[in-house]
Formats: sequence, C-alpha cells, structure tokens
Amino acid sequence: MKASDLRERAFAMPFTSPAFPPGPYRFVDREFIVVTYRTDPDALRAVVPEPLEIAEPVVKYEFIRMPDSTGFGDYTESGQVIPVQLRTAKGVEKGAYVHAMYLNDHPPIAGGRELWGFPKKLATPRFGYETDVIVGTLDYGAVRVATATMGFKHRTLDHGPILDAIAQPNFLLKIIPHVDGTARICELVRYHMVDVQLKGAWTGPGSLELHPHALAPVAQLPVLEVLSTVHYIADMTLALGTVELDYLK
Repeated sequence: MKASDLRERAFAMPFTSPAFPPGPYRFVDREFIVVTYRTDPDALRAVVPEPLEIAEPVVKYEFIRMPDSTGFGDYTESGQVIPVQLRTAKGVEKGAYVHAMYLNDHPPIAGGRELWGFPKKLATPRFGYETDVIVGTLDYGAVRVATATMGFKHRTLDHGPILDAIAQPNFLLKIIPHVDGTARICELVRYHMVDVQLKGAWTGPGSLELHPHALAPVAQLPVLEVLSTVHYIADMTLALGTVELDYLK
C-alpha cells in the first residue's frame, strides 16, 4: 500500500473497513421525547465550557428513537442537552450544548466521536409505548440510570417553535488524544440539523427520574422541577460541523 493511497482514501478507522460511511447522514422518522427541567445552576456552570454561557439553569433530557439512519442503522439514544448562548460580533446567539449521550450502536458512537466530538458512550436506552404512556429508560449495564414518562399525544403543538429550536446551532467539545496521551485536538465544534421535515409534535404530562451512577453521571444535573415535556417525529439531516474555537491555540 502506497502512502499516496492512504492520503487519498483515509477517512476513518479502521482503514480497510471503516466503522461508519462518509456522510451526509439522513434520519427518517426520528422520534423524540424531550423533558425540560430546572436544575442546580452551580452544577450546570461546572460542565459548560467557555465561551458558552448559561442563560438559565435548564436542562433538556432527551430520548431519541432512530429507526432509519443512513449508515448508522436502527438504534436508540438518550442524553442531556443544555440551552446556552454565545456572544459573537453579530450579537448574542442562542444554541444548545450537548453534554452527555448514551446509545446502543457502535457506528454512530464511533462516527459521532471522531467526526463531530459527540460525547457518546455505550449503554442501553429504550423508547417505547405502554398503552397511553410513552416511556424512556436508560440502563448502564444492569443499573437503571434514567426513566422518563409522558402522556401520549395529550395536546398538539404548533410546529414553529420546535422548528426554530431545531434550527439553532449545537455545540460540542471535541477531544482526541495524541499518541503520548496529551490532547491533540481540543475544540469547540458547531453543527446544525438541516432539511428538517416535522411530521408531528405533542405535549402532555411528564416525569423524569435520574439515578446516581459512577460512569453515567446524569444525576449530577439534578431534577429540581419538570418544566415541560415534548414528543415529536421528524426527518432531518445531520450536517458536518465547523470549528468554533481551538482551545490549544
């Protein structure tokens, strides 16, 4: 194998059989439960990297069912997203910082971490229906870490605010080590969801329970008050990202 072959063909690990294909990555019938809750502001400040700022002490806990994902397959995800703002030359920009993600499928774990810097770890999230209730659970091994419930389609929501939220920028902390164990890449990454087709959105009564765990510490952002619960289904494309800030420069 020639060095020129590597330069031309190298995309992802392993070279001869990458764990995921090149994008774009389209998601069809992507289904969400999003529980928005109030948390401890000091705990929140401890995990959000500058220059991102916290506007209010709020977390969005998500369960996402992805039955049809280009190159990634059929899987489920769960995690925490924090509403943030970023001061730029154009003013204050609202967005979301992805703090923690747990899923049950290797290609999106590898691709998410290597391409964008998604904070993905292997676990067992589930998204399902029990008669009139939508239920999301997250297990790390045999230990229950999170449980969310929501009344099924109690009230239809206007699509506008949800589409506006999806259109906002998302931010990630991408860290890739050097061979000596030091950080070779340490960046704040920006990405967007594009080509969104919202198929339905509903709200209803909801609950969220988080349990302490050494390696899935979602409970470090404790639930003080559930503010809202949203269920929606959409098709969307995960666009590739850009570097907002290189922390090593």
